[in-house]
Amino acid sequence: MSRATRFLRDNGISVVFGIGFLLTLLGQALAGRAEFNEELKAEGASTIGLGEYLTTAHFAVNVTENWQSEYLQFFLFILLTVWLLQRGSPESKELHKAGTETDREQLTGDHARPDSPKWAVVGGVRQALYSRSLGALMLLIFLGAWFAQSVSGAAAESEERLRSLQDPLPWSEYLGSPDFWSRTLQNWQSELLAVGSMAIFAVFLRQRGSPESKPVGASHGDTDFEG
Repeated sequence: MSRATRFLRDNGISVVFGIGFLLTLLGQALAGRAEFNEELKAEGASTIGLGEYLTTAHFAVNVTENWQSEYLQFFLFILLTVWLLQRGSPESKELHKAGTETDREQLTGDHARPDSPKWAVVGGVRQALYSRSLGALMLLIFLGAWFAQSVSGAAAESEERLRSLQDPLPWSEYLGSPDFWSRTLQNWQSELLAVGSMAIFAVFLRQRGSPESKPVGASHGDTDFEG
């Protein structure tokens, strides 16, 4: 097996999703530019090229509003599933494992394996930080994307107002505007619905060979059981 083939086999999920991300981002840019140019034409303004559109607040706010909601979903799911359970779902831990679990279960400290990450072994502050690093990163990306959405949204709103010969909208006022919260909440509700429904559907439905599903013949009541 060649090195390239081995790399693709070992990293198939990240490679396919990474390519899909870039293609859909390009598609969003093309469609967004066409939509934006239609708005400019309706207002009697000159249209813009793709390169210029990529620097606009219109493009930035449409991208970041989706990113912030996705990372909010990951953060909440990672954090809440430490304590919350769903009987029969492969998305839930076993019912007796609610909480942060013991060092033996988490392979930390004296229970670490030879190939365990160094910070899982050392204890103290470093182990405490590493033990929460995934959720912390998801939270930071969410907050950063949400802030970027607010800034780019305020800029997009101000650009639109200026084309209508109105005063621009300050960022502080945009944070309380219907546009900001409409963009935010319509994304949050869809992410919460998707995660919640996945956890429930996976109790009763199966996908043969997927780690997100239980084995086809597993009982509906089996929890934390990957197929």
